[in-house]
Amino acid sequence: MIEIEDLVKDFGSFRAVDHVSFDVQPGEVVGFLGPNGAGKSTTLRVLTCYHPATSGRVRVHGLDVLRSSLEVRAGLGYLPENVPIWPDLRVEEYLRWRARLKGVPRRELKTRIAETMELAGVSEVRRKLVGHVSRGYRRRVGLADALIARPPLLILDEPTAGLDPNQRRKVRDLVRMLRGRHTILFSSHILSDVEDVCDRVVVIHRGKKRADGTLQSIAHELGVAELRIVVRTDDAGALVEGLPLRTSSLAPRADGFVDLRASLLERDEQDRVVDVVSRRIRDAGIDFRELHVFEPSLEEIFYRLTLGADALETGTVESPTEEEAA
Repeated sequence: MIEIEDLVKDFGSFRAVDHVSFDVQPGEVVGFLGPNGAGKSTTLRVLTCYHPATSGRVRVHGLDVLRSSLEVRAGLGYLPENVPIWPDLRVEEYLRWRARLKGVPRRELKTRIAETMELAGVSEVRRKLVGHVSRGYRRRVGLADALIARPPLLILDEPTAGLDPNQRRKVRDLVRMLRGRHTILFSSHILSDVEDVCDRVVVIHRGKKRADGTLQSIAHELGVAELRIVVRTDDAGALVEGLPLRTSSLAPRADGFVDLRASLLERDEQDRVVDVVSRRIRDAGIDFRELHVFEPSLEEIFYRLTLGADALETGTVESPTEEEAA
C-alpha cells in the first residue's frame, strides 16, 4: 500500500528527512512518531504529493507519487496538521463541496454526507459556519473531509490535536472501527492514542528513522525492560544502587509505601538484578508489596529513541518530563 525507500527531503542546506525507509501493508494501522521538527509532517507531505522528494522513491498503491500524483491523491484521504477549511460555509455545505470535488456521485451525496458527519461526530454542528465552531470541531470536520470519498488509504497527521478527552476517545474508536477497511498511517504526539490503536509504530528523530515494529519487538531490540518495586522504606534508592538501572520515577503512596520504577539498561542482566534487589529487601527486613519486571510503555520507548539517544550522545542521561515525553 505504502512504500517509502531511502527518502531524502532537503530545504536548501537543511535536511528535513534523511534516508528514511518503511512500508505500510494493506489494512494496517501504523503510528508515525517523532518530536517536533523530527520530519514527520514533511514525510507525510511528500507521501501525499504536496512536496517533491529530493531523492528516494515513494509509492502508494504501486504508483509513484511524483509521476502519478493525481491517481495517488484520488485514492487517499489526508488530514493535515493544520486543516485549511473554508470558514464561510456551513459544515454540511463544506462537506458537500468537498465530496463533489472528490467525485462522489450526486445520487450518493446526501447519504454519504450524513454517514460521514455521524462518523466524525459533527452532525450536531452541521448547520453552523465552519469559522464559528471550536478548534476541536474544525479538526473533526477535517477528518470528515478525509473520510468522505471512502478512500482505501487514510493519512492522519495529529488527528486528536485540540480535542478534549471525550472527543479523543471517539476518534480512537473510529480508527478501530475503520481498521481492516482502510489502511491508516496515524501521526500523533499523544502517545497513549497511538499505543491504543496502532498495530505497529515507526519512530523518526532528527530526520532519521530510529525504529520500526511492534512495541514488543522494539523493546526487545533496544534491550529495554522496566523494574517496579513497591516497598515501605525511606531509602528505596539504596535497593537499586550500583545496578544497571536508570530510575524513571520514585513516588510515595498514601499507604506509606514507595513506588519505584527503573529501566533496565541491559536486558540480559534482568535475572541478576531481581535476585540482588530481592536479597537486599530480605536482608534489610523491608516490607514489600511488589517486585517484578515488565515491558516498557510507549512513552519510555519513545524517550529512549529520541531524547534518551541525544542524552547518550552528549553524555547526559536524564529522565523525561511529562511535557517532553508527550
